[in-house]
Amino acid sequence: MSHKLLSAALCCVSLTTLAEEASSPTVESPYTASAELGMLFKTGDTNSADIKSGFDFTYEVDDWKSTVTLGLLVKKSELEDENGEEHFTTSDQKWTAVGQTNYNLDKASPNYIYGNVSYEDNRFSNFKNQSSVSTGWGRRWFESEKATLDADIGPGYKRDVIRQTDLQAEQSKSAFIIQAQALYKRQINEHVLFKQLVVAKYAPKADENSIYKARTSITTKLLETLQLKFSFTLDYNTDVEDDKENMNTETAMTLVYSF
Repeated sequence: MSHKLLSAALCCVSLTTLAEEASSPTVESPYTASAELGMLFKTGDTNSADIKSGFDFTYEVDDWKSTVTLGLLVKKSELEDENGEEHFTTSDQKWTAVGQTNYNLDKASPNYIYGNVSYEDNRFSNFKNQSSVSTGWGRRWFESEKATLDADIGPGYKRDVIRQTDLQAEQSKSAFIIQAQALYKRQINEHVLFKQLVVAKYAPKADENSIYKARTSITTKLLETLQLKFSFTLDYNTDVEDDKENMNTETAMTLVYSF
C-alpha cells in the first residue's frame, strides 16, 4: 500500500512540475547579436580577394536600448613589383565602430534621448580616421505590425585626422556638427527584412567637412539562424583632396548568423 501511495505522490509532483513549466512565460533574453561574413575572389586579368565582416550587438531592457555595430572591409589585389614578381597587396582597408544608447522618456511616449559615438579608419581615403560624438532627442515616428521609423537629431562634435602627403604634414580638424539620422525597417514577409539607414553630420561652417551616409539592405532568411544579406552603402564627404572622390559606394553580399 505504501508503495502505491509513494508512486501516486511522485506522479502528482511530476505533473505539477510540468504544469508549472508549461504555464510559466518564456523570458526573452535582453541580448541579441549577429555576425556577418562575405568573400569575393577574382581571377583572370585581375586577381583579387575581398573580405567583408561585421558584428551587431543589441541590449534592450526596460527603458534602455544600446547597440554596437562593427564593420571591416579588406581588399587584396595581386600587383607586380619592380622585379616582375607578383604579390598580394592590401589595396583597400576600412573598419568602423558605432555605438548608441537610447533612453525612453516615458513608457506611454515614443520620445527618447540618445548618445552616439562613432569611429572610422580608412587606410586609403583622404582621412586617416574620423570620429564623432553626439547627443540629443529622438522619436519613433511610425510603428505598425510590419514597419517602424525612428529618427533623432542633436548637437555633436567631430574630429577628422587628415592623412600626411608629400606636400603637407598630418593634421587634425575639429568641428561642431548637427547630427541627424533615421532608420526605417520593414518586414516584407516572414523571410525578408528591408532596412534603410540615413545619417547626416552637418558642419555649419562653409570650410568644414560634412559627412552624409546612406545604407540600404535586404536580408533573406535561409535557416532559423542563417540569413543572406544584400547591402548598398553611399558615403559622401563634402571636403576632400583634389585626387580623392567625394562619393564612395560599397555593394556587398554576406552571410549573417544570428545568435
